[in-house]
Amino acid sequence: MAGGAYEELSHTGQLGPETFELLRRLVHQVRQSSGFPPPEGYAEWNDDAAYDVITAMLTREGAGQHFVTSCFALAADEASLERLFLTSIKNFLIDEAKKTPRGKLRRRIARLMGTDASFRRIPGPPPRWALSEHPEGAVWQGNLDDFVAGAWRVRGVGITRWNHSGPTPAQTVRALMAIVTQVLRHARGAVREEDLAKVLESRFELLTPARFTPLYADDGTLAAAVEASAASEADPAGAGGGAADIWQRLTDTERLLLPYLDEDAQHAAQLLEIGQAQAGAVLAGLKAKLLLALSEDSDREAVMGALLRRCADPPPEPPL
Repeated sequence: MAGGAYEELSHTGQLGPETFELLRRLVHQVRQSSGFPPPEGYAEWNDDAAYDVITAMLTREGAGQHFVTSCFALAADEASLERLFLTSIKNFLIDEAKKTPRGKLRRRIARLMGTDASFRRIPGPPPRWALSEHPEGAVWQGNLDDFVAGAWRVRGVGITRWNHSGPTPAQTVRALMAIVTQVLRHARGAVREEDLAKVLESRFELLTPARFTPLYADDGTLAAAVEASAASEADPAGAGGGAADIWQRLTDTERLLLPYLDEDAQHAAQLLEIGQAQAGAVLAGLKAKLLLALSEDSDREAVMGALLRRCADPPPEPPL
């Protein structure tokens, strides 16, 4: 195509307006065909979201603008350059989606359904799931809100333990699969994996940010309304650094317990899958460690909020 991105790169060797416009168009093409969620900070896709994706691709560490020149070096014409860009964009969006809480939820339910003969995976893009009893080729196309409403009508299921690493507890597996089965029966066909994750997220409030109930409120030691602080993006001077220092002192077990400081030893034992006496000792030790660390800080609310925001991004899950 005369005047296109391939010709621009041939003449200048640099990303210019033609190449940038091609990348913008291809980002929209990939997200429409594969159902990728918009980047963080956007409720829906638009040109600004697409520009953010392009910027992230161009500035990522270890790659950056090299992906443009690498694709150009392999291309023979405008059409082949588009195909190479498409592959690069799709791979980037896949990597980004895996980092999000919903992406982690998708991988978890995909692993669970993949080991259950009741479900059948239909390769994407986008990947979909159906009940094994459903006829081949049946694909659901409807209103996601109907699924969410139907999921809330399922009684007798709940999640009391949601671990961010390790095997999914059996009770949690049963609850997740009960809702997924109900959704697929209602759909009578294959449903996008992304939509199944959205339903589960809504039904069980799985991706709600971690919250903190103040400790020692009776003597005023940590009497602070830190929920508002945790929701705020502001970081008063020193709060982020203070939180980072405290975070480094915490063990993995203590970090796991951090959002549940107001719970009792029995809950901690269930969460950590250890004895109640041992869990009580760990919980008491964590409270004492925080009390000592925060007593030295002039802005306890901000530091505690920064700590809890770290809890909202759990480490990658190992395979089930």
